[in-house]
Amino acid sequence: MSTQGRCRCQSCTIRGLTGPTIVITIGVLFLLHETQGGHFDFQNTWPVILLVIGLVQLASAFAPRQGHVDAQPAVPGVPPPAPPANPPQTYLASREQ
Repeated sequence: MSTQGRCRCQSCTIRGLTGPTIVITIGVLFLLHETQGGHFDFQNTWPVILLVIGLVQLASAFAPRQGHVDAQPAVPGVPPPAPPANPPQTYLASREQ
């Protein structure tokens, strides 16, 4: 695990709120659907979800990126062990001799 942690700039923080914002929006739309007698069904309200996603992405694009931490490339792990110089003989190879 990285000791550096994740980026805490405002742009990345806003982008990280995309999922919770969508869940809250869907919850509000379901609540409106239940309380308003079915006028807010999914086929009428799916554009609202797209608008919320766009607004969050737009806010993320205009937020300052001071202190942004780029993702570090993965450090290569330990290479696999080399095959043995003399491979073990199989049953068939030992019978041929």
